[in-house]
Amino acid sequence: MSGPAKTQFGLPSDKGAKDLGIFLPIANGGWIISANAPEIDASYEYNRKAALLAEEHGLDFIMAMAKWRGYGGPREHWQHSLDSQILMAALAAETKRVKVWATVHTLLQNPAVTAKMITTLDLISHGRAGLNVVTGSYKGEFEQMGAWRDGVGHDERYDLASEWIRIIKKLWSEKSVTFDGKYFKMDDCQSDPKPIAKPHPFLVCAGTSAKGWQFTTDEMDAIFLGGKDNEELATLSKSAKATANAAGRSIRTYTMMNLVIGETDADAKATAEYYRAGFDEEAMHGMMRAYGFIDSEIGKENAFTAKARSSFMSSHMVGSAESIADQMIEMLGECDLDGMMLIFPDYHKGIPVFAEKIMPKVRAHFPAMPLETARAV
Repeated sequence: MSGPAKTQFGLPSDKGAKDLGIFLPIANGGWIISANAPEIDASYEYNRKAALLAEEHGLDFIMAMAKWRGYGGPREHWQHSLDSQILMAALAAETKRVKVWATVHTLLQNPAVTAKMITTLDLISHGRAGLNVVTGSYKGEFEQMGAWRDGVGHDERYDLASEWIRIIKKLWSEKSVTFDGKYFKMDDCQSDPKPIAKPHPFLVCAGTSAKGWQFTTDEMDAIFLGGKDNEELATLSKSAKATANAAGRSIRTYTMMNLVIGETDADAKATAEYYRAGFDEEAMHGMMRAYGFIDSEIGKENAFTAKARSSFMSSHMVGSAESIADQMIEMLGECDLDGMMLIFPDYHKGIPVFAEKIMPKVRAHFPAMPLETARAV
């Protein structure tokens, strides 16, 4: 008997289902540091329309980051931002099908408070809630509010996060939690009602350092990954799944991608070059400070500055709708990814174009991930 039909990339046409979602632009300027990029004001109205477009056009999830301080520059990049959890609760009430994932920084929010808030999000959304866990790498954001812990270094932040998420999982499933840890203490702590999602709301993290990798593969349902090319991304994806499998569990792998779509490849490349021509050097310096670079390092050329000078704050695909569809199919298949979180220079224009001209071709190879399957781990 013959095997599954093959695509032009040599992949089975019935290869596993994939999640396709969007990273909401909750901070002004979006994900391109350029005076030439489309204006994104980070308003509730802008995000509401983007979420409803995602819902209308059959995308699988929406996610919002958490941000408290911008990067400066002439356009005050990311200076204006919405709260992730409150925004996602509002959008959960506005939607019926798309999964809603909020972000929480473990250094800022008590686990009992987080457990209650994400449960509430899950109840509002009827089981569609997810939690993106960030361990707190932006020192300037936390120092300004007195929340930075000088004695808790990079690896220790993951030890703290391990206690944090274990407490949350217990509060989601147990009647009472007593916990005596290094970072948190709970005394007959109770949190009712419980979430609808079983075994718990969807958990995702982007921890890829050695310590972060272990935390994510031990505790999360999914991991966000990035690579310089498909080969590196495939290696990371397969490694994450192997690490989780060795521990008797499974993990899903996602990547983040900014799509610059043109009528032709040449049109799209010209648009990308236009964005690069408006590169905001001052905002890039602010971003570097947020990531811990000191002033004496900021003027030097390194891998970080080289990438930042592209104006794009994430990996990106540039081309016609047909070209980008082919690139996505190739990446999702070759890299053994379970999903892709999409960014658009202009969400209101980009989502319909993606849904009408790109997604049907991708879905012909990789069907959508049902809600109940996406939660199963």
